[in-house]
Amino acid sequence: MARLRDEGHQAYLVGGAVRDLLLGNLPKDFDVATDATPEEVRAAFRNSRIIGRRFRIVHVRQGREIIEVTTFRGHHDDPEGAAAAPGKAQRSSRGLLLRDNVYGTLEDDALRRDLTVNALYYDSGTFEVLDHVNGTQDLARRCIRVIGDPWVRYREDPVRMLRTVRFAAKLQFEIHADSSEPIRDLAPLLDDIPSARLFDEFGKLFLSGNGEATLGLLNDLSLLERLFPETAYLTAKSPLYESMLECTMQNTDERIREGKPVTPAFTLAAILWPAVNERRKQLEEQGEHPIPSMHSAGQEIVAASCQRIAIPKRFSLPMREIWEMQLRLGNTRSKKVVEQLKKRRFRAAYDFILLREQAGEDMDGLGKFWTELQEQHPVEQHDPDPAMRRRPRRRGGRQRGPRNSLAD
Repeated sequence: MARLRDEGHQAYLVGGAVRDLLLGNLPKDFDVATDATPEEVRAAFRNSRIIGRRFRIVHVRQGREIIEVTTFRGHHDDPEGAAAAPGKAQRSSRGLLLRDNVYGTLEDDALRRDLTVNALYYDSGTFEVLDHVNGTQDLARRCIRVIGDPWVRYREDPVRMLRTVRFAAKLQFEIHADSSEPIRDLAPLLDDIPSARLFDEFGKLFLSGNGEATLGLLNDLSLLERLFPETAYLTAKSPLYESMLECTMQNTDERIREGKPVTPAFTLAAILWPAVNERRKQLEEQGEHPIPSMHSAGQEIVAASCQRIAIPKRFSLPMREIWEMQLRLGNTRSKKVVEQLKKRRFRAAYDFILLREQAGEDMDGLGKFWTELQEQHPVEQHDPDPAMRRRPRRRGGRQRGPRNSLAD
């Protein structure tokens, strides 16, 4: 910020860092807003690069940190502003912003941001917080409010609906009625969002330590069905599936609070389990054998889910292995039962069984059986996949709840 000011530009700390500091929390990252264009920012910092097409921003590397620098956004619907701007906005027929590189003033930029609590600016030169949208009042009221007309803002970028939920869950704030009212009607607009972007949002929603609260809000606002339609439908019908999903979020949140790593693979395996299990049952009723039916069900559900959320193969393959091992571990009378302890996904599949039991499913003592077998035959667990690598498992001990073990 000092360097940009020295070169004659305005520069402010903006967004989450200012919000967190005002709430007494430690920011995890820092964003800077400036009147300098991306090209001017790039020229001022050698260790930087311009990224993005829809919104062009600059990443400036300072040691191990990356500072995200954005140019003040302008009002794309203002003919005079658009004519003078270096770029122009493009919309889809449904109001979705496809490209928005129209620049403006600090005041314009504040109005172009999504939530009032994320539109606060800190001037490190004067030590002032600048607030053009009553964000400090909403912080005091513990309120999440969309800037401007929510119906328009959600149409511009439907992911804002997910961000509204995410910040409400993260901060434990209430969503203002004006900002929550349009969500149920506009939720179908999420179908227009690229599946890769929704996978990124999935991680922010469920793997940031606020999954349980997020799940409740997504259900209340009819958003879960846009991300995982079959899961939303089946959990609404089955208390057992609903309990399993809640237990998954509780366990994941607890791991994050304890500073333990988590992975999308185990969480997604649990979220999609209702759809996979029901499809497996249908195939068995049609005469298919159990293991092939689980294999086919896993393939079908993953393929269908990827149409909405692009699940990378490094996660989808372990998910399917976890599901298939549910049947293999159910066969406790096999002569090769001890060999299952050496399987690559055994620990994850075992934890998945514990999760099902924790949710209330009657597994006929299956978790206890595999816990005792591990105590009798301790095996060092290995996983050659770097994305799924974990610390060595502690041998022996009493049975514990599921640990999202894929991330250990």
